[in-house]
Amino acid sequence: MTLLQFSTMYFSKAVFSFFLTILFLLLALKLFPKFGFMDNPKKWGFKRDPIPYSVGIVVVFSFIISVLIFVPIDFTLLLVLISALFLSVVGFIDDKIHLSPFLRLLCQIFASVLLVFSGIKLLSFKLPFIGIIPLDMFEVFGVYLLSAFFLIFWTVLLVNAMNFLDGVPGLNSVVTAIASFTIFLLSIHSGIHEDPSSQYITSILALILGSSALALLFFDFPKPHLLMGDSGSTFFGFMLAVLSVISGGKIATAFLVLGIPLIDLVWVVVRRTIEGKKFWQGDLKHLHHRFLNYGFSEKQVVLIYASISLVFGFFAVVFVDSSQKFFTIIALILLISLLAYMLVFGKGFLKK
Repeated sequence: MTLLQFSTMYFSKAVFSFFLTILFLLLALKLFPKFGFMDNPKKWGFKRDPIPYSVGIVVVFSFIISVLIFVPIDFTLLLVLISALFLSVVGFIDDKIHLSPFLRLLCQIFASVLLVFSGIKLLSFKLPFIGIIPLDMFEVFGVYLLSAFFLIFWTVLLVNAMNFLDGVPGLNSVVTAIASFTIFLLSIHSGIHEDPSSQYITSILALILGSSALALLFFDFPKPHLLMGDSGSTFFGFMLAVLSVISGGKIATAFLVLGIPLIDLVWVVVRRTIEGKKFWQGDLKHLHHRFLNYGFSEKQVVLIYASISLVFGFFAVVFVDSSQKFFTIIALILLISLLAYMLVFGKGFLKK
């Protein structure tokens, strides 16, 4: 592929999506204060003026417009966009009136079920040293139940993991950008796909999502001028779940790049359960909060997360063999476990 062909197929679309999102965010900066869509910094002990809140909804509209322009719309993609918009609207409402966590979970499951009926499915995935794990079993009315259950579970997992990650401005958008661009590179990787053109739609979707997240990063890092809220974080998690499945079942890749938020989610649920608390009740004990408590700045926390995601995203692109990815995942788990231990128990390791 020549540079001109690459520019025509990909670069121009990324630039368009990036600047369209920039335009929408600039409009949000002007309009959201007029409608009272502002955060409440005093509630969380922040000594700053209120800034536009829940602007993730405009990123969603920017994403959808770009997709409608550059990607042929079929029934599957239409349901994906409707589901994504639905979840973002629920997140926007939740940012305003704080919906019940059970209602939010129900909405996440509903959006995931729509994915099943859209035709998206994962028929199998490969585990190193074990082999192919089939999911195309127990078919009912044309739906493979194991595949459907996995898709719903995976989508809800990523939606909540990315939502939990939205505790430091810039954290969610930078991880989303890295994950999206990683999936994009794997989608056009000739060493993985015999016919990379078969992954064209997936690659464009990943590119648009990454460009949108990158544009948002310029507004919430290093100094936040706005906050995406649940309307943005749930949308990013939902779309990353979709992309990791339709890109040929790159679950291991998603786990590598999103390893910190995924492991943090598991740790938070286990910890709250052990402490006798409701695991869905928020607190300020996520891994990124512990970094802040040890004296790291928000900028440093974002750079730490971005560096880890970039390194393992690089490994995901270079190590296309499943056994190589397996050992890379083990390395990621060990690294995050070490970080968690240092932050939770090892006060001697890190000083404020």
